[in-house]
Amino acid sequence: MKLTKGHCLCGALKYEFEGKPEWVGYCHCDSCRRQTSSPVATFVGVKVKQFRYLEGTPAAYQSSPGVWRYFCPTCGSPMAYTNDEKWPGEVHLYLGTLEHPEKVVPTGHFQTSEQLPWFEIHDDLPRYADLSAQHTPIRHGPKRA
Repeated sequence: MKLTKGHCLCGALKYEFEGKPEWVGYCHCDSCRRQTSSPVATFVGVKVKQFRYLEGTPAAYQSSPGVWRYFCPTCGSPMAYTNDEKWPGEVHLYLGTLEHPEKVVPTGHFQTSEQLPWFEIHDDLPRYADLSAQHTPIRHGPKRA
């Protein structure tokens, strides 16, 4: 089974997961923007049973009921997100922590109802107003002028 590895900026936290991700996507919500200090966060969703830390223990912050955000206690790099109510058994890893982020390709945009009006990624991926790819996308591709 294929292993994918990742780590924080300083290397104190290292992880790996086996197999393919469940999904890869951009999140446009306010909370993720604040967590990353960026207009969008990109996540790799994997099953918890596929995932393990190899070195170090992340610090955790409960940003809302049932939602945990994990980060390196040494360098502060955001590492992961969990929400057992909406995604039981999944961990969402920040794409930028992968050793080879170019090997995974995003499949959609989520929480576009909170997207910044001046930020648009020009791809033809589906856009979902909320967090679920189980719903019908509101469109494919960027907003048209």
